Amino acid sequence: MSTRAATYDATVVRRDRLTDHFVRIVLAVDGFTSTGVPDEWVALTVPGQFQTRYYTVRSHDDGEFTLDIVVHDHGLVTEWASGECVGDVVTISEPKASFKMPDDAQWLHLVSDLTGLPAVARIIEWASGRVPVRAWVETPDEPVRDYVVGDVTWSTAPAGVETATAAIVEALEWPETPGYFWMAGESAQMRAIRKHLMRDIKLPSSAYDVMGYWRGGGHQRQPRAVDPGPIWRAGKAAGKTDEQIWADYDAAREASGE
Repeated sequence: MSTRAATYDATVVRRDRLTDHFVRIVLAVDGFTSTGVPDEWVALTVPGQFQTRYYTVRSHDDGEFTLDIVVHDHGLVTEWASGECVGDVVTISEPKASFKMPDDAQWLHLVSDLTGLPAVARIIEWASGRVPVRAWVETPDEPVRDYVVGDVTWSTAPAGVETATAAIVEALEWPETPGYFWMAGESAQMRAIRKHLMRDIKLPSSAYDVMGYWRGGGHQRQPRAVDPGPIWRAGKAAGKTDEQIWADYDAAREASGE
């Protein structure tokens, strides 16, 4: 029995560049069911690749959903999303989520860099009318002020610094009443933030969710010994199913000692 998560084929129906670092991809897909949790994400596999990247579902409606993707100078999805991808068929996983605000929460604080902005925006929309929400968002360039409506404090990372979201958290004033803190950003900083919340702020574990969305400090994924691209293209040309192509790829990796 396969242990892989359920996947769906989705077609790119629209691509919009929101800023120099932000691209919106709208996908059409049959059978996609949202979790209803505002920070839900899917694994995205673009044409010619087996490796996946994870993105927040910014919105969904009537067979379409939106992913807002941070693009860099280079990268697995950057090169694809920066090109003419409308009409491409991609693979997405069933959605997962982690946001779980306690029933007794009287406030909600959100902190993120640009990678977490889609989740911040959707959480703010979800929380409207439930609890007071404040958000702090760091961007690499001009704030995307019209992206989200609410109490948002914008900042930019100092020159030469990948992200300063940890400093934002250290400067926060914490209400004495029960609440919920949600944060996303660079993985090493997120580990430090979890320790800060537990040891210094002494928040109960149910009162926060802190997630690493990316790795900084020059840490890059190691190149694979087996390039999945040629195997994927050859398999499709031969009319093989995705499962058959996966089997070919796994066999090639095993033969290479990867």
